[in-house]
Amino acid sequence: MKAERSKSAYVGLRMTEEQRRYLARLQDSFDLSKTDILLKGLELMGEYYSLGLDQRTVRDELRALEEEAIRYAGKIKQIKKREKAIQQVVSELREIDHIVDKHDRDKGRLIQILLEIQRKYHWLPKHALWWVSERLDIPMANIMQIASFYKVFSLEPKGEHIVRVCLGTACHVRGGDEILAAAERALDIKVGHTTPDYGFTLEAVNCLGCCALGPVMVVDEEYYGKLESSKVQMILEGYKRGEMDEAGIGEGPGESLEGDLV
Repeated sequence: MKAERSKSAYVGLRMTEEQRRYLARLQDSFDLSKTDILLKGLELMGEYYSLGLDQRTVRDELRALEEEAIRYAGKIKQIKKREKAIQQVVSELREIDHIVDKHDRDKGRLIQILLEIQRKYHWLPKHALWWVSERLDIPMANIMQIASFYKVFSLEPKGEHIVRVCLGTACHVRGGDEILAAAERALDIKVGHTTPDYGFTLEAVNCLGCCALGPVMVVDEEYYGKLESSKVQMILEGYKRGEMDEAGIGEGPGESLEGDLV
């Protein structure tokens, strides 16, 4: 029995499996028959040879031009990144300038100024501290000492939303560890870390001043007390979707403690 011949040829041209697949994709993309595509390819090939583009020197020059274009595009991209970063820093320095002026450039209000910067950016960028040092004529070393001493300040970037879980004694015995574990799963990070998109920072604290309502989780300024671990993901997903705005935070899952802090 004669073996069946593989269909590796088409209109007189022998093609590899990869070439046949590529031909099929062209046919689907441009709604042309395989014959039309092959004839067009032959036509272009004729032009290619007539222009002398098959010569090694020409091919090498074209390849070199292509590689140079890629390198140039990469450099332009890096330059634009640097330009954007500089523009961002300048914009932030102007905002910090406004904060300093609002406090009358008073050295005695340094902590209040740093607190306001912290609230705005969720951390204290080094260029911000440098600018405050310049504007208030306070040595940078003194500012760094204050920023490092108080735990309320962070010298590392933090997320847009700060999630704090209480692990104090009252919360611990009521399942605070389970709340923290649920938050880690929901955010896919470990405590003390920030999500890659800087959306959330997860922290553990020893006391939030509302022991009677433990276990407690705080997102930004909103408290959720007597919380069940099964509700943690629902709360955090609300923040991810942007649904937990100032009008709705604390309503629904969990229990808002606004006005009940001791």
